[in-house]
Amino acid sequence: MTFELISLGAMVLLLVADLLIVGRRPHVPSMKESAIWVSFYVGLALVYGVIVWAVGGVTPAAEFYAGWLMEYSLSVDNLFVFVIIMARFAVPRDHQQQVLMVGIIMALIFRAAFILAGAALLEQFTWLFYLFGAFLIYTAIQQAIPEKEEEQDDFKENALIRVMRRVLPLHHQYNGSSLRTTVDGRRLFTPMIIVFLAIGSTDVLFALDSIPAIFGITRDPFIVFATNLFALMGLRQLYFLLGGLLDRLVYLPYALSAVLGFIGIKLVLEALHTNSLSWINGGEGFHWAPEIPIWLSLTVIVSSLAVGTIASLIKSAHDARVEAARPVAEPESEDISQ
Repeated sequence: MTFELISLGAMVLLLVADLLIVGRRPHVPSMKESAIWVSFYVGLALVYGVIVWAVGGVTPAAEFYAGWLMEYSLSVDNLFVFVIIMARFAVPRDHQQQVLMVGIIMALIFRAAFILAGAALLEQFTWLFYLFGAFLIYTAIQQAIPEKEEEQDDFKENALIRVMRRVLPLHHQYNGSSLRTTVDGRRLFTPMIIVFLAIGSTDVLFALDSIPAIFGITRDPFIVFATNLFALMGLRQLYFLLGGLLDRLVYLPYALSAVLGFIGIKLVLEALHTNSLSWINGGEGFHWAPEIPIWLSLTVIVSSLAVGTIASLIKSAHDARVEAARPVAEPESEDISQ
């Protein structure tokens, strides 16, 4: 318990320090700065997994690595939506870092609340694994369905944002990162308030995916908290490091679909194995339902993400070669024979 409390306290302080101190000065981080911070946080997660191994053994360490990889990948998927939101609302680039900071803080709050609620509910109602598993399988199917080309770069405002647009007195221009501005003596909200609402509602949706998924890896609340905290560390710098690379990871959604589908099936099998619903098999567990070991979960996650990333980069390189080989159309010459 002492190790867990010290670890969580240190992780929260580190994340808060990164958000409030490092991100205090509005600027666009350079590629070098972003790469250093991302490498630092990834290395820190790898080292921490070794510490967990030394303190708790192989199983919790494997659960940490599997959960961190999955949550980190879902966080990268979250960045796709952040990019679309930033473009949709034309957020000035030198203030995007502050928007990301607020988004990460909201994600931390939502995930913490969902983790506490999920852990308490699963402790009392193990049959919820049926619902969690079905939800993840449904999410995996939706993720695997390709979007229409015209919808890929479109952000669909939800009902809350549409209502706030009608209710709030909005100005069409930004005032730095401020939420309010004064125009002709009137106090108006800037578009930044809508951006924060869009980011916040997106965080809620992603928390709904990530929390059932991590409980499919481990039911240890400490591991769940740790993986989510490490997945959020360096996310702001990763946004600027990847930049246009996000558009090249075309197969990452399919890799995530495979991971979520696998975890969903794992949850359903675990629910069958430990069944407690009286109207299913008389309340007895299905002993034929296999228990998927953590090493297999880790293998599936690593291989799916690796295949998705490599395939995306290969396709991107191929498309670039095709584009470079395409003949350039010569401009039509003006008719000067008249």
